[in-house]
Amino acid sequence: MHNKALRINFICTHNSRRSHLSQVWAQTLATKYGIPNVNCYSGGTEATALFPMAAKTLKNQGFEISTLSEGNNPVYSIKYGENTPPVIGFSKTYDDTFNPKSDFAAIMSCSQADAGCPFIAGAEKRIPITYDDPKAFDDTPHQAEKYLERSLQIATELSFVFSKIKLE
Repeated sequence: MHNKALRINFICTHNSRRSHLSQVWAQTLATKYGIPNVNCYSGGTEATALFPMAAKTLKNQGFEISTLSEGNNPVYSIKYGENTPPVIGFSKTYDDTFNPKSDFAAIMSCSQADAGCPFIAGAEKRIPITYDDPKAFDDTPHQAEKYLERSLQIATELSFVFSKIKLE
């Protein structure tokens, strides 16, 4: 496990909320638990944009967020540690050239993508770990609370998974 790269692509429908939260938390937790050679990605069945509330939620949780480019699909640098490379966050399809083409685990982070993509080309494993979409609370008084709730759920569940990885 020490020398082999582990590539994880978190896949959701729009690559705007849950897949980004999952990617950032997984990359952060791999570092926290000292698991080397982990590279986390995200993608959707279609590309839209990283929803601003998802980025704001991560910022409120202590991540350093910088906008690298503006426009319809902004690109963000998401830092989780002083001496770690940033996660580059922007919406893209799961098969975008930015993402791995083979030898990766496809984690389906929403039930729509899980049902709509029974086969992911190049994936060694396809694992559904689906989360409710905080989008249901957009433009409501509960928006920030529900985004934080979903981010904490993802962080907690992925922390459990990464804490169980045994390095030999």
